[in-house]
Parts: sequence; C-alpha cells; structure tokens
Amino acid sequence: MARKVNEQEYAIKRAEILDVTWRLLYSKGYEQITIKDIIDELKISKGAFYHYFDSKQDLLEGLLERLRTQGEQIFAQVMREPETPTISRLQRFFDTVGRWKVAQKANMISLLRGWHADENAVVRMRVTASMIQHVAPLLGQLITQGVAEGELTTPFPNTAGEIALTMLVGMGDAFAKMLLEPDPAINALQAADTMVAAYNDALERVLGAQPGSLHLIDPETIREWFEAGGDL
Repeated sequence: MARKVNEQEYAIKRAEILDVTWRLLYSKGYEQITIKDIIDELKISKGAFYHYFDSKQDLLEGLLERLRTQGEQIFAQVMREPETPTISRLQRFFDTVGRWKVAQKANMISLLRGWHADENAVVRMRVTASMIQHVAPLLGQLITQGVAEGELTTPFPNTAGEIALTMLVGMGDAFAKMLLEPDPAINALQAADTMVAAYNDALERVLGAQPGSLHLIDPETIREWFEAGGDL
C-alpha cells in the first residue's frame, strides 16, 4: 500500500530545501553546490532529499518556479484595480519590485556579490529567461490596455512588454555592478542617476509614454542603495 503524503508537510520540507539551496547559491555559487551540501545543512538522508527533488537540475527548476510565482504575485497586485490608469499601474509594478529589494537592503549588497559571481552565470540566464517568458505576457496585457485607453502609443504592445522587462533586468545588472565596485568613483551616485534617467527615457520611448511619466527606480531609492553599500 502506497504511503499517503501529507501535502502540507511535503510543501514545508520542500520549501526548506529550496531555502537552503538559495542561501548556498549566494555563498558558494550554483556550480559549486552539491547535493551533499544540502543534505549536510539540513541533516537529512539522501533518500529524503530525493523524495522531493530528482536531481540538482530539478532543484534549479524548483527555484525558478518559486521566482516565477513571486513575480506573478507582484504583478497580480497591479492587475487587481482595472479602473486605475495604466501608467499608475505600471509605476506601481516597478515600485513594488523596488520596495521588495529595499526591504532586503541590510543583506542585499552581500547577496549581490554572490549572485553576480561567475559560478552563478547559468542561474542568472535561466532566471532572466524564465521571468521574460512568464511575466512579459502579463506586462504586455497591461500595455495593450494602455494603448486602448490612449495612455501609451506603441504599435507592438506585447513585444514592448518583453523589451520593458529586459530593460528592467539590464538596468538592475548595471546598477548592481556600480554598487559592487571596490573603489566607487566620487561621482558614482551622479553616474547612477544618469544611467537610470537614460533607462527611464528609453522605457518611455518604447512604450510611447509621456516624458517623465515612468521611472524604473526613483532618486531617493538610488541614494538609499549607495548609503547601504557605503556601510559595508
């Protein structure tokens, strides 16, 4: 007779394995993580691990699934108020992503170092591809609505959603590199302001939005990040 699985306990233990993997990803890098590392960290048997994940690749898929769910949940908050103007909802999406990162500011700088290590190149590519595949269509729906309402003028709303998300990721990578400079230039904050302004301008042009109507990250948040980096 097959053993009955307690779904709640199964989900909790699976989440614990993913949590440990996520921490190890930042401290060691995906390429260096072994299943033994995870087993030792959790003090579980190899059989227990394979009850939840078939392989290291399956583990990566679990992390990607978690990130996809988080991204879709963030976007779902924006889509709940169809009566709100599209520009406001787009800005809320960017602000929500930014607020989540600022809330993690205390340890995010050190995490960024691990995330951008060469050992995590494969994971970064997979995360970006997954986000574009699953979140960009939702963004495209919102942009399509904005075009219908006359707030946006792009003739390619679905593609514009993919481009906008790619720009968000690209700006995040460029911003992270500035923060991680061992000896940042005296005018690093000004350079970051200029870079973000350029991305904002490009975003508005892609979407056909009014100049100054959207920003991927606001100036106050930029300053907060550089202050956090200076405290390390």
